[in-house]
Amino acid sequence: MVLTIFAGIAEFERSLIHERTSSGRAAAKAKGVRFGRPPALSADQITLARQLVADGQNPRAVANMLKVHPATLYRYIAK
Repeated sequence: MVLTIFAGIAEFERSLIHERTSSGRAAAKAKGVRFGRPPALSADQITLARQLVADGQNPRAVANMLKVHPATLYRYIAK
């Protein structure tokens, strides 16, 4: 019986933590905080990469020049 009471208290505490975390995340997003990893390429680098690939440069060579994986380069070019 005591374990059931402790389990109920723990579940209640977990819901409070979840609620506080969610409201904190929403407040941070409202302030403009960006979550996750920073972008691998800047806007200027993306423009340069698109120009080089359009001019016939090998995408793998462009990716090596920008120090990113070729899949990252293809993902940014496709956007």
